[in-house]
Amino acid sequence: MCLSSPVQAASPSQFYTYDPADLALAKQKVAAHDPLYQPSYDNLLKEADAALTHKRYSVVDKTLAPASGDKHDFFSFGPYWWPDPAKKDGLPYIRKDGLHNPASSTNGTDSTRLGKFSKDVTVLALAWYFTGQQKYADKAGELARAWFLTPETRMNPNLEYGQAIPGRVNGRGIGIISSRSLIDVMDSLSLIQPTNALSDAENDAVRGWYREYLNWLLNSRNGFEESNAHNNHGTWYSAQVTAFALYTNQPEIAKRELEITKIRRIAGQIDREGKLIAELERTRPSGYINFALEAFGNLGRYGELAGVGVWEHGQDSHNIEQGYRFVARYVNGEKWPYPEIDPKEGTADGINLHTMRNMLTAARAYKGEPVFAEKARWLLEHYPGQLSALITPLK
Repeated sequence: MCLSSPVQAASPSQFYTYDPADLALAKQKVAAHDPLYQPSYDNLLKEADAALTHKRYSVVDKTLAPASGDKHDFFSFGPYWWPDPAKKDGLPYIRKDGLHNPASSTNGTDSTRLGKFSKDVTVLALAWYFTGQQKYADKAGELARAWFLTPETRMNPNLEYGQAIPGRVNGRGIGIISSRSLIDVMDSLSLIQPTNALSDAENDAVRGWYREYLNWLLNSRNGFEESNAHNNHGTWYSAQVTAFALYTNQPEIAKRELEITKIRRIAGQIDREGKLIAELERTRPSGYINFALEAFGNLGRYGELAGVGVWEHGQDSHNIEQGYRFVARYVNGEKWPYPEIDPKEGTADGINLHTMRNMLTAARAYKGEPVFAEKARWLLEHYPGQLSALITPLK
């Protein structure tokens, strides 16, 4: 194992979703060979070493083209839409909630490509932080340069053609959920800033890309549609707007979106029992509840940075803590009572793997509530190796 302090340069790391104190604590725990964290560190290096071998990712590599005809435009299909068997050409597609159409995840479109790009940049940046080895930062910079900057391979800063539905629509606001992955990329590039894997000019140019994308989120029809979603889509929209506003040094936009979160997202989505009703109505409720709570966790962290009290905000017992409490009941506790389209979800294995990040986040945010630390520790002991253990370790 090689743990060292990253070599510092003129521009220090900046932190957004990550908390520098949390990462420093995780580094201490790994250095001490803490058995709760060592498996996560081992998995991190395994994934980062694999990422070193991957070629650059680019939206121009897809085999299909969006309605614009420009392969620099991100393009994806709605994952739960299928050809209509009653129609010879299958058009227009019909919706089957929770049933993933494998055709939406091929090399023909960009959804899987964006996820792989984000995952590689994330593990590479964290591997650099924990080891100080420049090769990891350099590879992350190489991947980011191709995705955001190189004229031949860069993505245009919009999601006009996300989650298209053949025979129905060329793109939808709902497709904006895909760009949540760019939060991880933003955090990663901010972390490796001291390494000069990207020059100062390149870092500025990446921030320029994010500024353009944020402007599109705020002013496009697709962005308007997504901003009005009353489920995880609306919350992830707010998380993206806030994250990208902080990253591009536009604090007033971030504060405004955090106030919207307090007024609309928390009060409108989390009931007095902590249930996220819109997610419980889905065919995969355990996954969607935890997915939505991850967005709320990001927004709570951004509230710390912007001076907006998101963690403690509540109206008539509608608050984020109640949402975490609802999920905690089913971690090594009560049986999950809601029907799932996939029998593995909602069981001990299914819900616990989805829940670890949320229980760690809850333990950090609500330090006076031992139930969250208790549940998080149980998960760490029984499901070792998760990356979230290194990002938000238990105090």
